[in-house]
Amino acid sequence: MKTIVICYSLTGNTAWTARRLAEALGADLLELKSRKAYPDRGFRKFLRGGKSAMAAECPPLEPYDFHAGQYDRVIFATPLWAGRIAPPLRTFLTEQRAALSGKRFAAVICCGGGKDDKALAQIRELLGAELDAAVRLVDPKDRPAPDNDRRLEEFCRAMEA
Repeated sequence: MKTIVICYSLTGNTAWTARRLAEALGADLLELKSRKAYPDRGFRKFLRGGKSAMAAECPPLEPYDFHAGQYDRVIFATPLWAGRIAPPLRTFLTEQRAALSGKRFAAVICCGGGKDDKALAQIRELLGAELDAAVRLVDPKDRPAPDNDRRLEEFCRAMEA
């Protein structure tokens, strides 16, 4: 099954995880970039990012090369912002919904804490489809932990089944 991991990362945790995942699964990787960068530290990071996520904004993205027909499965990796997906991933899902029809999906949520149920519901709603699997990792790059490694390994085994 041909797989691609599509991610947006602000601080590097999600990109680090997406690279590990793509390597473990032999998948392609697409890193989304917002045309206008979000603040990556301090109070402004949480204020602007959280507001953008809660308002369900779809910021313009840098051009990307994606051909849905090449893939059977798409794994989305996103940070958790105010309990929601990062707005650049929302843009991608909105732009590519029709092209993604009929694919299999999974999701990886990277966060500093908090629940991922709203974010996973957003992904399902924007796709109009269910997810085969999902995993939540707490700061996997910045705070390595055996639990994160175990969860990622279990997720990879589920993707290989």
